[in-house]
Amino acid sequence: MYLRKTKRKNKDGSEVEYYQLAHNERHPDTRKPVAKIIHNFGRADQLNREQLVRLCRSIARVCGLTVLDPKESNQLPLFDDIGLPKDLKLEQTVSLGPILVAEAIWQRIGIPKTLNKIIRKKGINKLYERALFAMCANRLCEPESKLGVWDRWLSKVYLPSCDGLKLRHMYEAMDLLYENAVEIEKDVFFHTANLFNLTVDLIFYDTTTASFSIDHEDNDPENEAQNFRKFGLAKEGFWSPQIVVALAVTREGLPVRSWVFPGNTTDVNTIDRVRKDLRGWQLGRSLFVADSGMNSEDNRQELAKACGKYLLACRMASVAEIKRKVLTKRGRYTVFKDNLHAKEVIVGDGERRRRYILCYNPKEAERQQKHRAMIVDMLEQELAKHPDLSATAQWAIELLASRRFKRYLSITKTNQIRIDRGKIREAAKYDGKWVLETNDDTISLEDAASGYKGLMVIERCFRSLKRTQIKMTPMYHWLVRRIESHVKICVLALLIERIVELACGMSWHKIRHKLEAVQASKFFNSSHSFVCRNELPLDASNIFKSLNIKPPKQILNVVKHT
Repeated sequence: MYLRKTKRKNKDGSEVEYYQLAHNERHPDTRKPVAKIIHNFGRADQLNREQLVRLCRSIARVCGLTVLDPKESNQLPLFDDIGLPKDLKLEQTVSLGPILVAEAIWQRIGIPKTLNKIIRKKGINKLYERALFAMCANRLCEPESKLGVWDRWLSKVYLPSCDGLKLRHMYEAMDLLYENAVEIEKDVFFHTANLFNLTVDLIFYDTTTASFSIDHEDNDPENEAQNFRKFGLAKEGFWSPQIVVALAVTREGLPVRSWVFPGNTTDVNTIDRVRKDLRGWQLGRSLFVADSGMNSEDNRQELAKACGKYLLACRMASVAEIKRKVLTKRGRYTVFKDNLHAKEVIVGDGERRRRYILCYNPKEAERQQKHRAMIVDMLEQELAKHPDLSATAQWAIELLASRRFKRYLSITKTNQIRIDRGKIREAAKYDGKWVLETNDDTISLEDAASGYKGLMVIERCFRSLKRTQIKMTPMYHWLVRRIESHVKICVLALLIERIVELACGMSWHKIRHKLEAVQASKFFNSSHSFVCRNELPLDASNIFKSLNIKPPKQILNVVKHT
């Protein structure tokens, strides 16, 4: 409610001001605030100003405020022209919305309960739970280093429970997480599964790489366990000191567990560790879905022991059995959708029996054909520019080294570079196709094909971890326990992010942008300090409703000065 002025222009060109008592209401259709007039005081030039002053004093008296008489020279009015106390000052405005949501989900999925149980058992500082939350929430809001969280970021958000944190608490909390990671991850996952009634029937697994801003890999001959940062080929295509991060998620994209391996570990060599770790989790009937990098004879045996059933992509061009018996198998595809056709191919009998599923996407096949035609056309134009087609020429060497062009080129006996039409026809056989292998005889064709396409959910998780939101890389830690703890903190942040996204139906980037409009302002005067939040925007209010989070009170805290 407020006093507003309106102007009206007369026919003679003069303007007249009016005073009105009004308040804002939200329009039911446009949802925009609209002023509603409660009372008209009349023309400003005809209004008795003393009557308005008496009204102000009457309101202040009813509210329990003492209004001093401004006519006395030794007294000052309690309120200024805009209705605020004369000595009231604004100290700072900080972010409230994103941290409030992160705190609510952190509590809901039981992380504090598990951490506090460990803290009580060990008899250590209770602030470690707050330190871990601060580092986790920071990855969701404004990713910083551990020093940056303590030194810069905590002062930008309203998080009074972290007021006593020191920098050493951050690193000691990371060590606590490293020592108890297995218990924490298991408790949090099963608490989350029970909370959201998750059916853990599909487990998607994949690996990625995380680089470091260093020039040399770890090489300590006396302590081989500390040689974690090793040179390897990053997923982005360059060589650097790195680690390998493996992640298992549900079909909804909720992390089940994470692993960290030395940077020179190949994908197929990670399965043994996964088998040992997941065996004791008793996940029930679960189907392990992974890309072709995990598909080897040893891995299939390990997966059968660890998870029971698996669904793995296959390398079509490099496996002789698939080229001879699967891709050439006659028979019609079963059409499930316009872009999803599939047929089953059984190879062998008895214990050596293998079940393959050949999938086909007509739209993807058409796209690949057009792309290949464009590449061949570019090669023909490039070769036409050079009368000398010697394979030792600089331009020819560059073409042969190119990942884009080399697959369609060959060198003749006379050392001439040419376009290999046989390779083009061979590549066309694989257009729009992919082959899956599974040991689950009960899974249907459609579920198998759709399940593998769901592997894209883990790619989205990796994008969020590394680039778009949480920004796990680059890392600056060098101790193994700190490196692993940093990854675990980022995965906890990913869990919170995915829970919020699933509940709200939008990306965390949009959710965070809407929540940033919810802020807390710190005021003080000679007798009190208090923290007040602003009015909740409609978008933020809807997010709170979707997440079943009770909005904070208008006055967050009041402290009387002593």
